[in-house]
Amino acid sequence: MFPGFEKIIEARIKKAQDEGSFENLPGSGQPLQLEDDRHIPEDLRMAHKVLKNADCLPPEVHLRKEIRATEDLLAGMTDTTQKYRTIKKLNFLILKLNSTRDTHASFDVPQRYYGDLVERLESK
Repeated sequence: MFPGFEKIIEARIKKAQDEGSFENLPGSGQPLQLEDDRHIPEDLRMAHKVLKNADCLPPEVHLRKEIRATEDLLAGMTDTTQKYRTIKKLNFLILKLNSTRDTHASFDVPQRYYGDLVERLESK
């Protein structure tokens, strides 16, 4: 830090304290909620915390959320044409998720098929 910069910071903190700016803050008087970040490598912890606080998700997590939302949307649909389009979108998202991961094919998320949907609709 630059010389004198610490004095400016200390003066501003002291002024804020005197004005009561730190009174009645959310969580005041409560213990700190520290997260267990032992599973994150030490050199990546700060970056992980910044990204988490900025609500930035890894692409795989974002895709999984989108897949779940699409499945929920699909569960409430009644129009066959719309269901078909939504299944195509769902299969694309699943294919995208499977292609981003560097794992064995047995760990891939299975796609949803239009035929299964048609059979279910015809049987009702």
